[in-house]
Amino acid sequence: MREARTQRGAIDFETTETRIIFNAERKIQDIVPVHRNDAHKLIEECMLCANVATARFFQKYNQPALYRVHQGPTEQKLENLRAYLTEQGLHLGGGKDPHPTDYLHVMEQIDGRPDAHLIQTMLLRSMSQAVYQPDNEGHFGLAYPAYTHFTSPIRRYPDLLVHRAIRRILRSDRPEHIENRNVERAAGAKTLKADAIYPYDMAALLQLGEQCSMTERRADDATRDVMDFLKCEYMRSHVGEEFDGIVNSVTNFGLFVQLKDLYIEGLIHVTNLGNDFYVFDPVRHRLKGERSGVSFSMGDEIRVIVTRVDLDDRKIDFELLEKTASARRNKGKRPAAERSAGRGTSFGGQSAAQRRDRKKGLQSDFNRDGDIKPASGVRKRKPVTKAEFDEQMKRDLGEENAAGKKKPKKKLSKRQKLNKASAKSKTAKKKRKK
Repeated sequence: MREARTQRGAIDFETTETRIIFNAERKIQDIVPVHRNDAHKLIEECMLCANVATARFFQKYNQPALYRVHQGPTEQKLENLRAYLTEQGLHLGGGKDPHPTDYLHVMEQIDGRPDAHLIQTMLLRSMSQAVYQPDNEGHFGLAYPAYTHFTSPIRRYPDLLVHRAIRRILRSDRPEHIENRNVERAAGAKTLKADAIYPYDMAALLQLGEQCSMTERRADDATRDVMDFLKCEYMRSHVGEEFDGIVNSVTNFGLFVQLKDLYIEGLIHVTNLGNDFYVFDPVRHRLKGERSGVSFSMGDEIRVIVTRVDLDDRKIDFELLEKTASARRNKGKRPAAERSAGRGTSFGGQSAAQRRDRKKGLQSDFNRDGDIKPASGVRKRKPVTKAEFDEQMKRDLGEENAAGKKKPKKKLSKRQKLNKASAKSKTAKKKRKK
């Protein structure tokens, strides 16, 4: 079955799913990855065979039903993907209408590369979402001309509709169904009218397909929301701690970083990347500093500190501590003094060392019950414009210049002046006597 899957060009992405382990007090003890073994793969292949056999059964008897349709990538997504792959020295064939085998060839090219999982992520993001609809348009990812959800690990309402469509063929009073040797009715089962078994016309199936697709997205969102809440609850006890992470996604407002071994994702806002103005490159998926030339791309390994956890918004905030060798610079290096002056400095002028010194103080942002204080507020997720950056730089430089000047002397009162003059005269008399 695996060989047949490869021959037809089905795409097999290796994604990492996680499982949360709770302790006796129903608190999160650990977050571990779930590995697929041969038993999982065998069950999956048998499930695919049952779904495909059902789709062929419907086509043979011209039975209207809900198909699981997965269309190919859109023109815009395909253009963005090819631009990214070109930067990585890869090529996706197929022109404007690629086949799943073209994706499979790219997967074979990146096998063994250190950035294989990142390229695989970009391939996955380029694809459309699968939907339920009565018009069969095939399944792009699995490379099937027709596919349904007859059986699945989680029972869905579309499965029930498919079972009703099969029952209509088995219990139908149509002669072509009764006389066909491939359809065998159970002993004693009587024929039934179609409206009693399957009262759905094409308009009803269209509506049911849209409803089932919507509820599927809603269920997925609810699952992610619960997982995000549990992960935020777990990270509340780790505020102020340092972790190693990998840049998982790059946007114009910052970096999404996934912590190693924990599979928890958080945001480093662009204002916490360094004392520079960063420009977002959507083709290369990176942020690059205009002044320093420092860039952050997908796959870069960095070290971060957990600064804030928001249970209400399900968000975790990080701050950058240091970059590894994977964070690249331009060929023209700055002077050593300038590099050391700008290293580890955030938008507000706070160095990495200062952030380490205030680690313990980060816990003060939380009440004893672990809830966030209302005064903390929610940091806005909006890009910083160049004008705002320049204005902040002027303020920072003005504060530094003011700090370098001598402090003005305080004005003395009349009594303080008299006391000072009297002390000076007494000191002078003592010197004359000596």
